[in-house]
Amino acid sequence: MAEAKQLFKEFKIQSVSEFFRRNAAMLGYTGKIRSLTTVIHEAVTNSLDACEEAGIAPYIRVEIEELGREHYKVIVEDNGPGIPEKYITHVFGKMLAGTKAHRNIQSRGQQGIGISGAVMFAQITSGKATRVITSTGGEEIIEAWVKIDVDKNEGKIVKKEKHPNPKGWRGTRIELEVKNVRYVRSKQGVYWYLKLTAIANPHAHIELIEPDGKLIVFPRSSDEVPEPPVEMKPHPRGVLTDDVYRMAKKTRRNTVKRFLVGEFSRISDKKVDELIEYIAALRLIKTEKDKSVQDQLYERLAKGEVKAVLRSFRGYTKVVKQVAKMMEKPPEKLTWHEAEEIVEAFKYMKFLAPPTHGLRPIGEENIEKGLKGILKPEFVTAVTRPPKVYSGGIPFQVEVGLAYGGEIPAGFELLRYANRVPLLFDAGSCVTTLAARSVDWKRYKVDDLERAPVVLMINVISVHVPYTGTGKQSIANVDEIQNEIRLAIMDAARKLQTYLSGKHRKLYQVKRRKTFEKYVPEIARALSVLTGEPEDAIKNYFISYIESHFAAKEEAKAEEVSENA
Repeated sequence: MAEAKQLFKEFKIQSVSEFFRRNAAMLGYTGKIRSLTTVIHEAVTNSLDACEEAGIAPYIRVEIEELGREHYKVIVEDNGPGIPEKYITHVFGKMLAGTKAHRNIQSRGQQGIGISGAVMFAQITSGKATRVITSTGGEEIIEAWVKIDVDKNEGKIVKKEKHPNPKGWRGTRIELEVKNVRYVRSKQGVYWYLKLTAIANPHAHIELIEPDGKLIVFPRSSDEVPEPPVEMKPHPRGVLTDDVYRMAKKTRRNTVKRFLVGEFSRISDKKVDELIEYIAALRLIKTEKDKSVQDQLYERLAKGEVKAVLRSFRGYTKVVKQVAKMMEKPPEKLTWHEAEEIVEAFKYMKFLAPPTHGLRPIGEENIEKGLKGILKPEFVTAVTRPPKVYSGGIPFQVEVGLAYGGEIPAGFELLRYANRVPLLFDAGSCVTTLAARSVDWKRYKVDDLERAPVVLMINVISVHVPYTGTGKQSIANVDEIQNEIRLAIMDAARKLQTYLSGKHRKLYQVKRRKTFEKYVPEIARALSVLTGEPEDAIKNYFISYIESHFAAKEEAKAEEVSENA
């Protein structure tokens, strides 16, 4: 007992902020280049999400000022809706807090860690507070210096000033000082991150001022601001017992039936009647003592034979009435066991796939605009696949852009995105990389992929992207997602194949034509001697014949391609 008491003298409750302070690498703060990119990433994604939810075309300015060796001031300013004064400490100083984590909604940030993690990283490397300047467009501009109290996991304002806002400025500007980081123009650095962000967000105007004062502008190439994302109700096939139990305690509906119909997608009054039968059937099956008979009944239930299973028990109507009565009681009185019965019944029932109206793809036209505007290729195409669901009934969608030639240098380049956010690290374990490498590119006339001037862009969108870690840089290898990525790549690659076939055919025809034209002067001279006709007339005749012959061939081939299309 003495040893146990001595041991538990060191027992301490650790806050979320304290945990991530000690484990900053879990948030992506590992390595000097990656850490700086992660700070920019968290600020820019917040800006893009805020602008889009408010229906504002984003204008984002990033400035990196060198203060010393591996010591920088990072400034990110946007024209978003601004932050109300009372929420400043929550946004920038509290881990696992935000407007997104608790909603079933597509967004770039999902965990409520991002920007507060950046504030904490600045604080633990430089010791400085983060300066926040924001206004919602009202009469005042709020200027606050924010730090995180890691023991309490809450933000605190160490200094605050208010300024008049005569021009009605609206937006947010944050300034962080960070040390032990490095700015370089590598493919894991800030410049490359913003370049890729501009490709996937052609509606955004992004500016970067580098440490040497150079201004780089990624101009807006589309005036179409994406529709704000729509919150989606959870699908019954994707919920746990705890989800149902907790939701029932919080709902404003007055009965369990109304709660299920109102709070979940794909559940109607008719579906609740079906649910009652399945719960009743499961209750009765569990009373069967013969395990082999019990297994047979479960199999029949899985096949949808719920009415036949019910009729195999005497007095089943009484059990059905008991379950129906449960559906009429107040949701807050739903027990854990009853919630467990509901979730178990969901697994045997058939539901329509979750609605996908809340997903917001970039769109084929905008992907092409983004790739053309930044990469200047000679050929570009895009494919947006129809929405699908992966395990647990979570909706997702895959889109692919493929660019070839032009100003693209030799060497295959894979651009990975999740909800329009570039993924720069941990590529080897990402499902996008695995899917891209699994395609037989030679079938599509790309004989040496590693040397081809090809850029492949993959964007996976979902209300819950299955990241492999809290750093959100790699997407888990989910079979449904990998299959959709492969299909999208192959759709785009077929279009590239058609283009390359036409290009190769034209080159071949040009070569043949030059071969014919090479011998025209010699033939004209010989025929002039034999026939007495002027040499120039014979030469013009053959050149005219060659031109008409190859023009007819091109026209015939174009008609064939058009018919096949």
